[in-house]
Amino acid sequence: MRPGLSAAAAGPVQALGPSTPGLDRRTAERLRRGKLAPQARLDLHGVTLARAHRLLEGFLRDARGRGLRCVLVITGKGRKRVEGWRETEGGALRDSVPRWIGTPPLSRLVVGIYPAHPRHGGGGAFYVYLKRGG
Repeated sequence: MRPGLSAAAAGPVQALGPSTPGLDRRTAERLRRGKLAPQARLDLHGVTLARAHRLLEGFLRDARGRGLRCVLVITGKGRKRVEGWRETEGGALRDSVPRWIGTPPLSRLVVGIYPAHPRHGGGGAFYVYLKRGG
């Protein structure tokens, strides 16, 4: 979850800790420390929202079909923007990807979406942990 946002406002992105829902303690800790290398990555920099949604859906379906569990989705950090009186960070992709993953049909493919470690893109990327199955 991004600092300063409630869980509802942040969407389905879950903080990584010792009791992360859907992950065993060892896997959560390896992700948190950046020790679990993503098995595939999707870079959405410069892609329109409509195209990004299609690419993300195809990427996650393909990855799950190949038996992958941990993938990286790179959105970029986005630009700062002013909304009313406050300045917010995050671009359209960074805000949309977790929402897309948190709703069907994509939500049926994933265990969870988590912030990436700085070595894997930090604030501009997410780990997506996929359910078992093909």
